[in-house]
Amino acid sequence: MELPDSFRQLRTRLLKRPGGDREIVDILAPVLLHDEQQVKRAVAKALEAGEPSKQHVLNCLSRLEEPRRPKHLKAPPTLKLVTEPLADTARYDKLRRTHHEP
Repeated sequence: MELPDSFRQLRTRLLKRPGGDREIVDILAPVLLHDEQQVKRAVAKALEAGEPSKQHVLNCLSRLEEPRRPKHLKAPPTLKLVTEPLADTARYDKLRRTHHEP
């Protein structure tokens, strides 16, 4: 199997440090669980940032897969608040004083 260029660059950099071979295996493993293109993009982002590592690649991958936030919805005019609610904490005291018989 031929590795994409970004993976080869990453492998070259990681093999220069102790434990780099294990990091490479840990980076290749998510390909089985995630979209291969997403993993390739995560590796490329980590390489662009400077000093790539297993943690950096996995962080980039999780950021790429993070769901997008929904757009802010505007409430229809019929649901517009007309009367502001009043904060009346005394009503809780009244509820506590009420005796309920079983």
